[in-house]
Amino acid sequence: MRLRIEHKLNPEPSEVGQLNAALSNFNRTRIPEKGYAPIYLVLLSDETEEFAGGLNGFLSYGWLFIETIWVAEPARSQGWGSKLMAAAEEEARRQGCRHAWLDTFSFQARTFYEKLGYQVFGELEDFPPGHSRYFLRKNL
Repeated sequence: MRLRIEHKLNPEPSEVGQLNAALSNFNRTRIPEKGYAPIYLVLLSDETEEFAGGLNGFLSYGWLFIETIWVAEPARSQGWGSKLMAAAEEEARRQGCRHAWLDTFSFQARTFYEKLGYQVFGELEDFPPGHSRYFLRKNL
C-alpha cells in the first residue's frame, strides 16, 4: 500500500466524519457504548427574554464534561454561574454520573471552579503563550 500525507486547509465534512467514525468504531471494540447525552442550559433575562448566559457540555461514561459556561456582565456576581453548574451537576447525578471535569485558562475562572469543589489535576503551561490551561475534576 502506498500512502502519503496531504495537508487540507478545508476538508470536506464527509472526510472529517470518516475520520471520527473510524476512531469511534475502533473505540467501540475496546469499551462499551455508554451513551452520550448533551446538556444545554440557557439563562434568559426575565424582562426582555434576551440571552444572558448558559452552559453546555455532555454526559458520557459516568462523567459530566462542562464544555462552556458563560454569564453576561449584567448578571455576573449574582450566583447564576454557580446555579448553572449546580443544575448541570444535578442532571448528571440524576443520569448516574459520579464525576465531573472541565478545563479553563489562567485568565478565566479557575478560582470559581475551585470554590465549587473542583480540583486541578493537570496543567498545560504557556498555553496560550503567557498563560496556562488547567484541567479540573470533581466527584459528584
